[in-house]
Amino acid sequence: MVKISRLIRNSAAGAAGIFSGLILFSKFKGQPESHPIPPFFTRKSHYIFAHRGGMALRPEQTKLAFDNAKDYEVDGFETDVRVTSDEKLIVFHDATVDRTNNGSGKVREHRLDELQRLDAGYHFKDINNDTPYRNHPDAKILTFDELLELYPDMLINVDLKDSPDSYEGTIAPELLFESIARHDAQDRVLVTSFYQDQIARFSEFSLGTVAVGASQEEVTVGLAKFFTGLGNMFEVQANTFQMPTSYNGIPLTSQRLIQWLNSRNIVPGYYGVNSIDLMSDLFNKGTHTIVTDRPDLAYQYRQNQSQH
Repeated sequence: MVKISRLIRNSAAGAAGIFSGLILFSKFKGQPESHPIPPFFTRKSHYIFAHRGGMALRPEQTKLAFDNAKDYEVDGFETDVRVTSDEKLIVFHDATVDRTNNGSGKVREHRLDELQRLDAGYHFKDINNDTPYRNHPDAKILTFDELLELYPDMLINVDLKDSPDSYEGTIAPELLFESIARHDAQDRVLVTSFYQDQIARFSEFSLGTVAVGASQEEVTVGLAKFFTGLGNMFEVQANTFQMPTSYNGIPLTSQRLIQWLNSRNIVPGYYGVNSIDLMSDLFNKGTHTIVTDRPDLAYQYRQNQSQH
């Protein structure tokens, strides 16, 4: 999932003088050609994805979490992948195992078999501050292959986490594409990354057969151009923007922004959406995808909608 930093914080201040000529030009310039909508986004909208399987309810990125989210009828999972020391692709967010498992050290320093012996439910606490999933057989680290095999009908939004400057980062895009192709999952996987280089590397292997999300860099450039009146000059590469609802006090959920994204075939998506009211507001404005830690609330939202 893309996290935006330094987002257009100072762009508006000098925009009037610096870009006034460009703004006038952009009003007479036709919009750049938009990419077609890829198969990933052609299922019935709207999409609701469980963030790391619904990390508020179950130990994140485990079969426990994914099974629970599926029971709440989400459309798919938002997840992450990292590479182990023996070059296996696992479903995991952090660079180290300490926060979520009863082990320590960096993911890249451990073999897959070592990681899968850890207890991924060790630190998880429920609303009563208990640890009910310690030593649970389904609280284990999964490979990305296992995720695709266990949930053949679910959409998967996967984020390449390893830095492009690391050895793991250099091989992760190819490993990911090979796994997707092995399971004939090109139409149900969306690949994103914090890093533009990782998306570019993955695209070299996928050749446009797999939907891709925008990097931090592309989201920042796109939003800066939109907010300074240069939206018509933005040359989009990705199929979707995944954004927080606000950044440093700057709201990112205006209907005008969402309409602009839709007009450019940039699928608008938001993460950190953990209330029914916010889900309703975003979908009413034209948002296509939300990512939530609370699949139970997403289920309640849809139940409420079905009654109207």
